[in-house]
Amino acid sequence: MTQQVAFITGASRGIGKQAAIALASEGFDVVLTARTLHDGEEHERGAFHSDTSAVTGSLTSTAKEIEALGQRALSIRLDLLDPNSVSRAYEQAIAEWGHIDLLLNNGIYQGPGTQSPVLDLTPQMLQNVYQANVFSQLLLVQLCLPPMLKRDSGCIINMVSKSGMIDPPAAANKGGWGFAYASSKAALIRMIGVLKAEHKESNVRLHNVEPGFVITENLREKGLVDDTAALYGGAPPTVPAAAIAWLATAPEASALHGETSSAQQLCIEHNLLPEWQPHQS
Repeated sequence: MTQQVAFITGASRGIGKQAAIALASEGFDVVLTARTLHDGEEHERGAFHSDTSAVTGSLTSTAKEIEALGQRALSIRLDLLDPNSVSRAYEQAIAEWGHIDLLLNNGIYQGPGTQSPVLDLTPQMLQNVYQANVFSQLLLVQLCLPPMLKRDSGCIINMVSKSGMIDPPAAANKGGWGFAYASSKAALIRMIGVLKAEHKESNVRLHNVEPGFVITENLREKGLVDDTAALYGGAPPTVPAAAIAWLATAPEASALHGETSSAQQLCIEHNLLPEWQPHQS
C-alpha cells in the first residue's frame, strides 16, 4: 500500500500544527506549509497589530513532533498571498513524495483588513483577504483534486468558520468579526457542496470543518482570549485536529461527505478527545 500523504497549510502553529500531529498519529506523512519556516522569524502580526514580531511556532518545530511519531515531515515555506508560492509548494511536494492523499486548507490571512469595519476597508485589504482565504485555497484544490479523481481516492478538508454562516453578536474586536473575513469564509463554505455536485460518482471525500472558537497561540499573543472565551467558551486546537483526523480516516465519516461538520460536536458525539470537557454556557 502506498504511504498516505497529507498536505497542510498553516501548519506552523494552532489548528494546522495539531492536525498535522493527529494525522501523523494515524500514519500519514505530512507536507507542512506556512510562512514561518524557523523559530524566531518575524512577520506582520496581523489585523490587531501594525508592528512585526516573532509569533510562537514554526514548521521546523512541527516537523520535529511529526518525526518523533515515526512519520516523515516535509517543511515548505508557502505564502498564501503569492499564487506562485502556492504552486511551487505543491510542485515540490509532488517532486519529493509523488502524490497527495489529503489536502487540508487550514491557513488564513491575518493581516490588515481582516477585522476592519466596513467603512474602513480598502480594495487592497479585501484583495489580500480573498487571495489568501479563497483564491489560494481554490488553487490548491485545482492542483490536488485531479490526481485524486484519477485514483478515485483522497480527501479534501476546508477549514471554515461560523462567522461565514451567521451575523456577528457585536462589532469586530468586541466579540464579533469583520466583513472581509466572514465573507471570505462564506465563499469557501460553498466550495465543498459544489465539488460534491460536480463529482457525484467519485470516491474522493469532501468535507468542511467548522472548528468553533479555538484558543490558539495567535489569540493568546494578541490578548483576545479572555473576552472572547467569556462569550464562546473555547476549545484547544487538539479538538478540531481530532475531528480532522477522524473525518480523514473513519469509514463512518463517509456519511458526512459534502457537508459542514462542527469539530466540537464530532468530538462530543464520537468521544474523540475524552480529556476535553466542552464549555457549558
